[in-house]
Amino acid sequence: MAYDFSSLSHNEFEDLARDLVGREIDKRFEAFPEGPDDAMDGRHALAGGDIVLQAKHYHRSGFSALKSKMKSERTAIDGLAPSRYILVTSASLTPKNKTALAEIVGPALQGAGDIFGPGDLNALLRKYPEIEKAHQKLWAQSTPVLKSVIKEAFEEALGKSGPVPPVLANLLPPAQGTAPGAAGAPAVRDTIFLLKASPIDDEFALWLGPKLEAEGYRVFADILTLQPGDKLRRQVNQALQYRAAKVLLVLRDATLADQHVQDDLDIALEVAKEIDDPRFIIPLRLEQGKKVKGLGDAMPVDFVRGWGEGVASLLDALQRQKVPRSGGSAVIDPNWETFRRRGAVPIVDEAERLTSNWLRAAEAPEVIRYYESIGAIDSRLLDRAIEQFKYPCTLQGAGFITFADQTEINIAFASAGRFQMKHEIPLLDFVDNGYSKLGIGRQVASNLVIVMIKQAWFSFCREKGFVEYHYSNAVGFHASAAQVRTGQRIPWGRQGDQRSSVLRNVAKGHIWQFGVTALPYFWPFWHMKLKARVLFSLDNNTPAGLDIDDPKKLHRLRRSVCKGWRNKQWQGRMLAFLELLSGDSANIRLALAQNAELVIEAAPMLFTSPVSTALPDVLDAEEEEADVSTLGRPNNDDEADE
Repeated sequence: MAYDFSSLSHNEFEDLARDLVGREIDKRFEAFPEGPDDAMDGRHALAGGDIVLQAKHYHRSGFSALKSKMKSERTAIDGLAPSRYILVTSASLTPKNKTALAEIVGPALQGAGDIFGPGDLNALLRKYPEIEKAHQKLWAQSTPVLKSVIKEAFEEALGKSGPVPPVLANLLPPAQGTAPGAAGAPAVRDTIFLLKASPIDDEFALWLGPKLEAEGYRVFADILTLQPGDKLRRQVNQALQYRAAKVLLVLRDATLADQHVQDDLDIALEVAKEIDDPRFIIPLRLEQGKKVKGLGDAMPVDFVRGWGEGVASLLDALQRQKVPRSGGSAVIDPNWETFRRRGAVPIVDEAERLTSNWLRAAEAPEVIRYYESIGAIDSRLLDRAIEQFKYPCTLQGAGFITFADQTEINIAFASAGRFQMKHEIPLLDFVDNGYSKLGIGRQVASNLVIVMIKQAWFSFCREKGFVEYHYSNAVGFHASAAQVRTGQRIPWGRQGDQRSSVLRNVAKGHIWQFGVTALPYFWPFWHMKLKARVLFSLDNNTPAGLDIDDPKKLHRLRRSVCKGWRNKQWQGRMLAFLELLSGDSANIRLALAQNAELVIEAAPMLFTSPVSTALPDVLDAEEEEADVSTLGRPNNDDEADE
């Protein structure tokens, strides 16, 4: 929490200033009674000249009033002739403001760094939370601090505070509570700290941590303590200051929005200055986002393109920066696996029937055909004929490949010339082995047939009236306003066990439309694999809504609107979509030619798992779909950036 210090009186602000600055520079300041301060609210006496601290509580008056006041006190400051003068103020300051004040104060001020504004004070409060708790009026309205104080008091009363886990205790200074390096030899900075948010980054931490340890590095992340909440936050911060060789900062918006991450980042930035290591913090980019304030031009390690590629780059960076690592055999902390198992779902020794997203191919053409022209032809006319042909057809060498027979080709391609079938190839053999007489390898043959099946699927869905949308790497078809009303429930399931699901509805001021992308596969048998899609349009009180052309906005809507959908809802929508797609038929017939079609079963394949999970059903089958997140017209709570 950032304070503006308006809740403090002048005397209380002076007390806070002495405590914070004294702790930061490791000096104790004398305090003086109320009255004229003679440019001195705190003093640390030294033989070579005093260190003088002056506090100006100018939160309401602002910089202009502070500037005028300091001009009037210049003579008093010069008269004190301190070895070091420190100014603390509650007035908001920019870098230019600090420079102007430094010129006014004169030679007693060692530099603008000895002027502490509200931002500096808040950073010190995060660094020294015990001082924050000691000044009650400061945090009386702060819920997080109140919770922390109450929690500590409660644990102390019940005797439940418990020892610090060894994995963390081993990183702390010899005498807790003393400043790092205050006694004995300087600490060895040999630990890589993973700065992350919980629980969103736990999966990444569990993946990365053991891999770094396997390379001989010592790694620490908060999940290794196996302690919930913020119980050990003070010790973690202390260990970060004392033992960190490098800090790995997870970069994604949700992580950086976490206040604890921001607090730890402030500490890490301070440590980087203290040890003079501009590369102390290594950003790990897990998603595209903004630059992080304070990191300058630090180049993030890219994990967006793949975690495997990212960890290779990270290991290279750690090696180049000579981060300490063990020369012996690697030791993997068992707490990584312990934490992973905590989140595991219990397994029940009972078989469970599972509905897949696979549609089995029940029937396919026996052959595929290759045609070549008889005599010279105009290639442009052939291209046009293929484009206008309503069935899948693809150019290959001097001719084309299709499922159509000779009679159909004679009629459909008459405008382009005369064509004769040269090869009639068994389809399964073509997909599995290719066709050497045409110089077509197995992979090329397989890809050709996949493209042709996709074309047949596209034609089928377009004829049915589904809404087509081209995603970055696939085409999806979605329930349209002409097919399904907003909020209408589509029945599906066997007689006596029927359910219904919604395929179009309104949420967050937008109309969502459920759909699928279908991908043909030949292994382990011919089938179509369905991928669920959700498309959004702006709700303008029309049945279809207003199209959205911004892919990023569509992505944000999918993440925000659909994140609460449970598995039963996704499964129900898929089955309702298939009912809409197949109508009264048990099959989906994809036309490959007038007399050739690929027959797909409209019911997804069922698999049997030998075990099941102990997850409870929060809602029964019908209640899942009647949930307020999927029915009715919720209040319009558009995203803030729209």
